[in-house]
Amino acid sequence: MQLRQFRTRAAFTLVEIMIVVAIIGLLAAIAVPNLIRARERTQLSLIQNNLRLIDSAKSQWSLENGQSSSATANTDQLAPYFNKGEFPDPVVGETYNVGKVNQSATASLPAGESLTGLTGPFDSEGEVTP
Repeated sequence: MQLRQFRTRAAFTLVEIMIVVAIIGLLAAIAVPNLIRARERTQLSLIQNNLRLIDSAKSQWSLENGQSSSATANTDQLAPYFNKGEFPDPVVGETYNVGKVNQSATASLPAGESLTGLTGPFDSEGEVTP
C-alpha cells in the first residue's frame, strides 16, 4: 500500500500577487477621483454655509444696531454673531466680501483655485456674481 504525500503550499505565486495588485490598482483608479470630487463638494458646501452665516450675522447686526439695509458692516462688527466670537476661517484660502446688509455675501477663491467648476466670486447658492 502506497501513501500519498500532499505538498503544502508555503507562499503565493507571482501570478497571484500580480492579480491582487492589479485589482487593488483598479479599485484605486475608481475610488480616488470620487474622493477628490467629494472633498471639493464638501469644501464648497462649507464655504456656502459660511456665506449663509455671514448673511444671517449681517441681519442680526443691522437689527441690533438700528442700521438701514444699505449699511455695511465689517468683519470685526460681525464677529460677535458667530460661534466663539470669531469670523469664519477660510476653507481653501477664499476671501469673503461681506457687502451691504441687503446684498448677499460673496466668496472669491484664490487665483488658480477651482471648486466643482466655480472660479469667480460666488454667493451662498453657488451663483457666480459679477
